[in-house]
Amino acid sequence: MSSTLNVPLALHGGEPIRDETKRPWPLWPIHDERERENLLGVLDSGAWWYGAQVAAFEEAFAHHQDALHCVSCTNGTTAGEVMVQALNLEPGDEVIVPPYTFIATGTAVLRMGATPVFADVDESWCLDPDAAEAAITPRTKALMPVHFGSRVADMDRLRAVAERHGLVIIEDACHSWGSKWLSKGTGALGLAGFFSFQASKNISAGEGGAILTDDPDFAETCRSITNCGRTPGGAPWFHSHAIGTNARITEFTAALLLAQLSRLQEQTTLRERNAAILDEALSEVEGLTPQPGDPRMTQRAYHLYPMRFDPEAFGCSRENFVAAARAEGLPITTGYPVPLHAQPIFKNAGRPLDYTKVSCPVAEDLCYRSGVWFHHRFLLAGEDDMGDITAIIRKVQMNAPKL
Repeated sequence: MSSTLNVPLALHGGEPIRDETKRPWPLWPIHDERERENLLGVLDSGAWWYGAQVAAFEEAFAHHQDALHCVSCTNGTTAGEVMVQALNLEPGDEVIVPPYTFIATGTAVLRMGATPVFADVDESWCLDPDAAEAAITPRTKALMPVHFGSRVADMDRLRAVAERHGLVIIEDACHSWGSKWLSKGTGALGLAGFFSFQASKNISAGEGGAILTDDPDFAETCRSITNCGRTPGGAPWFHSHAIGTNARITEFTAALLLAQLSRLQEQTTLRERNAAILDEALSEVEGLTPQPGDPRMTQRAYHLYPMRFDPEAFGCSRENFVAAARAEGLPITTGYPVPLHAQPIFKNAGRPLDYTKVSCPVAEDLCYRSGVWFHHRFLLAGEDDMGDITAIIRKVQMNAPKL
């Protein structure tokens, strides 16, 4: 392997360490006869709509995440909006969210008429409990931590903050199917949490979402919202008692998700094992720091493998590093280009807060200078493949002065 590190970079005409046409990485999504049989079973049954398969998936997913209740939704974005709506927030109410996340975390609050307040992340890449507490005002109603990349936010400290100020915690758990905090899965570590099953996610039906909670009343409220405002088991079918929407999933979606869920634990174990190999190998690479774990995390799903890149210590710019690594056969990315408060929708939101004055230095550094990550599918490869990832990064660093 050492000989390959002394040859020119593929970016400069050398041979890449990994030729994907000859040695492809695992593709995603993965499927087999389980998905095919489940889908054909629904097709042949003639019962395509919101029935036994949906109920079976909701029960299985709640059990997998150690929650009491699951309400399925059409997608993760809708699940977040339904969850926020179920809080019965009023105009002017505030929800504290981190700025290093997908746009739907913030727009779920905005679309429900409330105000997202951005508090910075810390070295975990998740909501900083100190920053969250400093952002609390008399109008604050909830904290919404994001378990970024499947790394669980510091729920002990966040719950303590919430208890001190009489707030609820709602989790953006869209990266964390299988992640556990002190042996309890994400999603019901606070009042509730929402998940996505979009095409890139660790279990996928192309689209899909879910809300988890241990609170039966909150679950019933969410169920009513997703089912056109109907009261479960209550009034006649065409009577609606709340402002809801149609966010129901089909039996086909549930059938796919049941098959995906059946292999999730095995895949999670493999991702954890390969991530541990990379953590050890990359600890010796100056200028590159994997997203840290936490001993209170008793399982970590690894939707992403994020790393903090230090251009000065590594020897080149982040953009040159990414270009060189991709040429060597590792499709790595710089991730979110801007923090949420710099997105045009928030700059032009017309809310009481002036988002142009928001300062979140850690999130801004991750977006503009130091954040890099690659997708969970690479962690489903073999131990030798983890060696290729390490060799690619080492080769790029050895040639960094030439970039």
